[in-house]
Amino acid sequence: MRHVLAIAFGLWAATAAQAETCQLIGNQILCDDGTSGQRIGTNTYWNDGSSSQQIGRFTYNNDGTSSQQIGNHTYYSDGTSAHTIGNTTYFSDGRTCRRMGNRVACD
Repeated sequence: MRHVLAIAFGLWAATAAQAETCQLIGNQILCDDGTSGQRIGTNTYWNDGSSSQQIGRFTYNNDGTSSQQIGNHTYYSDGTSAHTIGNTTYFSDGRTCRRMGNRVACD
């Protein structure tokens, strides 16, 4: 879910291999797998203790990973990437996520 929310909300969450849905309510992120987080300014804090900071087109995570957004493409420090077209994001690992208002659903 980390890559998913980075694209959908400009945030960072846990990576998920299965179908997942998350919702942004104000500055709170709630996912159906029990993951939750809070966005405060350019920082996001997650219930698992992880956090990230967004500076311009870069996102820096407390685990040392990062990502860079260039146009509708996002490049991750682990070598993966994502391409967003409209409300749909296609990841280089084959996952697809769709944003519907304040919700994100991924296959």
